[in-house]
Amino acid sequence: MKTIVFLLEERSAETMLKELIKVNFPIDHEKLSLIYIVYEGKQDLEKNLERAIKRWRTPETSFFVMRDQDAGDCQIIKEGLRSKCLNTGRSDVVIRIACRELESFYLGDLAAVEKGLELKGIARRQQNKKYREPDHISNPSGELEKLTKKQYQKIDGSRRITRNMNPEHNQSHSFNVLYGSLREMMRGML
Repeated sequence: MKTIVFLLEERSAETMLKELIKVNFPIDHEKLSLIYIVYEGKQDLEKNLERAIKRWRTPETSFFVMRDQDAGDCQIIKEGLRSKCLNTGRSDVVIRIACRELESFYLGDLAAVEKGLELKGIARRQQNKKYREPDHISNPSGELEKLTKKQYQKIDGSRRITRNMNPEHNQSHSFNVLYGSLREMMRGML
C-alpha cells in the first residue's frame, strides 16, 4: 500500500484537502492511504516538520507540506521548508504555499462560495479585478468574511465551499499550483 502524508498548519487546510480529493480524485483505499497531520499553526508545523518526516517508517510514503504565506516572503518560506525536508534526507517532498491564506483559494471561485454558503450575488463579483487575482488580496480571510457578511466559518465554510469548487476555473494561482501538484501526485500513487 502507498501512503501520502499531508503535513498542515491548520484544521481548515485538512478539511479543504479532504473535500478536494473526495470530489476530484477517486481513490481505492486498499491501495492508497491518506494521512493528515495537523499542527497548531505554522510555527508548530515548522518546529516539528523534520522530526515527523524522519520518524516515518512506512515504505512507499510521499509527503505533502502546505502552509499559508501570511505576510512572509513566499520564496523564503518555501526555501526554509525545503531545507528542513532536505535535512531528513528527502528531496521529494511536495511543498505548497497558499499565497497569503487558504481563503485566497475560495476567493478564486466565488461561484463555489455562493453555492456552498447558499448566498446570492457573490459569483458575479469574480469579474472585479481584485477577485481575478485573489492571491494579491492582503487579508483574504477578512475579505471573505466581509463578502459573505460573516457567513464564512473556517472549518464548515472550507467543507461547503470546496465541495462546490471547479478547480479548472479557479482564479487563484497558488490554488492552481497546489491542485496541479496534487493531481500529479495522485497519478503517481495510483
